[in-house]
Amino acid sequence: MLEIRDLDVRYARTHAVKSANLDIKEGEIVTVLGANGAGKTSLLRALQGAVKPAGGKIRFAGEDITHMSPADRVRRGMMLVPEGRQIFVSMTVHENLLMGAYLRQDGDWVRDLKEVYERFPNLANRRDMKASTLSGGEQQMLAIGRALVSRPRLVMLDEPSLGLSPLFVNNLFELITQLNRDGITILLVEQNTGMALEVAARGYVLELGSVVLSGTSTDLSQNSALAEAYLGGGHAKTSQTA
Repeated sequence: MLEIRDLDVRYARTHAVKSANLDIKEGEIVTVLGANGAGKTSLLRALQGAVKPAGGKIRFAGEDITHMSPADRVRRGMMLVPEGRQIFVSMTVHENLLMGAYLRQDGDWVRDLKEVYERFPNLANRRDMKASTLSGGEQQMLAIGRALVSRPRLVMLDEPSLGLSPLFVNNLFELITQLNRDGITILLVEQNTGMALEVAARGYVLELGSVVLSGTSTDLSQNSALAEAYLGGGHAKTSQTA
């Protein structure tokens, strides 16, 4: 579904992503792991179209989207849930969800909005309240719900568990699994390495903008370099495939 080849992202003199190669098959959950500053968010911003790659190609569903606008990517079924949620706090819950249907040109968005309310009863109960009144976990559900109203084929999640209570983190990963069962492909950027590897089929590890490790979640969870870098401190020393 998503093919990333030799992707480079630069900000002035900063080389944020370096010749990255990743593949996400339809129906998968794939996780991207790495420390702060590894290039994870820059990768997602390039996939979303918020930054122009300095090199490389991005293909989605067989189509070259490297130079497409963010709106055109959303129309094709790619949706980013950004780090920090970035909801409109001065707007109501319902108004935030309607923003997810902004580019929809069919009438089925009403049904999709209803399904979001059924999936998240807390949002339904607070539909006329300002988004600023929601808890952190509820705001994350709102951000995900807004993405779902766009009827995505691929949802990209940037650090979705950041700042959430342990209970909401558990609920979040259950939700990610359920969305995948419902047919949505997931690209998950997450610092909670253990839980990310539990729900994902495969993973990639970024370090200083480069993919230094990749493999199945089972292989990655048993990899000593990954354990040293992200489960016990330190940094991965060598590039390898699990």
